[in-house]
Amino acid sequence: MSDDEQHNHQFEEASAGASLTFPMQCSALRKNGHVVIKGRPCKIVDMSTSKTGKHGHAKVHLVAIDIFTAKKMEDISPSTHNMDVPHVKRDEYQLVNIDEGFLNLMNNDGGSKDDVKVPEGDLGKEIETAFEDGKDVLVTIVSAMGEEQAISWKEAPKGAGA
Repeated sequence: MSDDEQHNHQFEEASAGASLTFPMQCSALRKNGHVVIKGRPCKIVDMSTSKTGKHGHAKVHLVAIDIFTAKKMEDISPSTHNMDVPHVKRDEYQLVNIDEGFLNLMNNDGGSKDDVKVPEGDLGKEIETAFEDGKDVLVTIVSAMGEEQAISWKEAPKGAGA
């Protein structure tokens, strides 16, 4: 194999969009921002910086909550190191139907989305009850790192929608 051939890699798959995360220096992270800890997208709820010894680096202690499971996560990283920050997106969809545990949703352009599960617990019950009562329900979906989940709902203002 020549030197040139070893640099010719065959990529089987490429995505059209940006990557799931982007790097950010640890010292630039902020409370209420997002960060990836142990491979999970999290929202930072507390952070503190500690100065270390004479030749050591300042360390940043992050406390964050997983945005999908609500589990508390912690990490300590040198302030000069880069950490991954997830691309977090929120979208609002009109609820069209609830079918076998999944929400049938429609976006503003009329496109349908039916791969989001009815959330567990009170939120799921509230969405189902409001829908059964004949209300126009708008559901907020948060997506990050290939996962998505309904996080809230509200009644659509009268005169809105299709």
